[in-house]
Amino acid sequence: MSDMFDYFVLFAEMRTGSNFLESNLNALADVQCHGEAFNPNFIGYPKRTELMDITRDERDAAPEKLLSAIQSAPGVLNGFRYFHDHDARVFEPVIDDPRCAKIVLTRNPLDSFVSWKIAAQTGQWKLTDVKRRKEAITHFDPEEFARHLDATQAFQANILKRLQVSGQSAFYLAYEDLREIDVLNGLAKWLGASDRLAKLDQSLKPQNPTAAVDRVDNPAEMEQALAKFDRFNLSRTPNFEPRRGPAVPNYVAAAKASLLFMPVPGGPKHEIENWLAALDGVSLDALQTGMNQKRLRQWMRAHPAHRSFTVLRHPLARAHAVFCSAILSDGPRAEPKMREGLAHQFKLKLPRGEPWATADEHRHAFSVFLDFARSNIAGQTALAPHPALCSQSNALSGFGEFALPDFVLREDELPRMLPILVELSGRDSGPNPPKPAEDEPFSLSQIYNADLEKKAAQIYRRDYLLFGFGSWR
Repeated sequence: MSDMFDYFVLFAEMRTGSNFLESNLNALADVQCHGEAFNPNFIGYPKRTELMDITRDERDAAPEKLLSAIQSAPGVLNGFRYFHDHDARVFEPVIDDPRCAKIVLTRNPLDSFVSWKIAAQTGQWKLTDVKRRKEAITHFDPEEFARHLDATQAFQANILKRLQVSGQSAFYLAYEDLREIDVLNGLAKWLGASDRLAKLDQSLKPQNPTAAVDRVDNPAEMEQALAKFDRFNLSRTPNFEPRRGPAVPNYVAAAKASLLFMPVPGGPKHEIENWLAALDGVSLDALQTGMNQKRLRQWMRAHPAHRSFTVLRHPLARAHAVFCSAILSDGPRAEPKMREGLAHQFKLKLPRGEPWATADEHRHAFSVFLDFARSNIAGQTALAPHPALCSQSNALSGFGEFALPDFVLREDELPRMLPILVELSGRDSGPNPPKPAEDEPFSLSQIYNADLEKKAAQIYRRDYLLFGFGSWR
């Protein structure tokens, strides 16, 4: 038994060489791998009815029972293979357990995909006699491959992130490493096994030793489809924003109607609050806000037909609204610390008590404010990233920690969409949709130019992309 580990898991996928690795691990006197112990279609191996005296039905009812049996089995270091579509209930206790050794086996996803398609076509999942090898040519489906790639990459990314967060490490192997006996003996040493391999297990043979392009009937279509995949993820938009929570205390529930407003910081919160109050004919004080999650659940139970919604504002208009209310105003939404950061770090001279004399000065100051917003979001200012400057996509992700809104509305769509919400709330009619408040001392239309739009599009690239925003003008 290992001094460092009680058991191990081999994270892999179909057609990555996991069978071959398992056979070599089992050739070690003090290691035992029990196959795909938590495969939902069988237990351990096809046609098996039980594993470690636990039946498949017993495992399905309580997977922790089999996990405990593997973990505590005496004599040798026990483990199992786990793929992304195996019993999800097992992943959490395993990934967080530092006494569980993690082996991560990967393979070129195109090779594993094509190999999987051929195996499914021929029914030959293992090859022990080359003379019995079944040859086949398969068809490459770009959409099916894209789904395969997304699933496997997401699984690998999740493993890596969870290991990082919990301060653990794994032993990573590529498919090509499996023929290196020194590497496999290095794995044995890492596991804490005392035995070593004198030679590799030769019972399993590679089933598809040729190139993937030679194993499909549409190689030209495959090459054309693969050219569209961004191998280096060049189009990925880096996101350095801190994750935001659901911000439940900021939610606003109507006084009578079954409507819940989930405001995005920097969006039209006050306009929607006035509209909700008018809908029920009450004052703003009658709206329910400042709730915690417990009180919000109580409200939801009392309003079983409730509908929740949020309102997105064009990123440039949102940034300008925040600039006017937080920087140029002394009102309740003023942000003195943000103003001080602009003056100190970005050397922007701000008016005190008097508005800008000209639209050009206002435009220049707003442009500098956009520079500040970019740096603030990236954590490059002394101030913590401000919620009203962070992306709206990040705010919606935070909502998801409690509940995503039923409706994601755009500010310019409110005249068409709010009457639908009124109807869903059981009302025949409601107040006129609110109009966006004019920014002061200058409106965005008075200072707009292409350079400002370009800056906003660079800062809020994810919002422009995910929510389909075009040019403000």
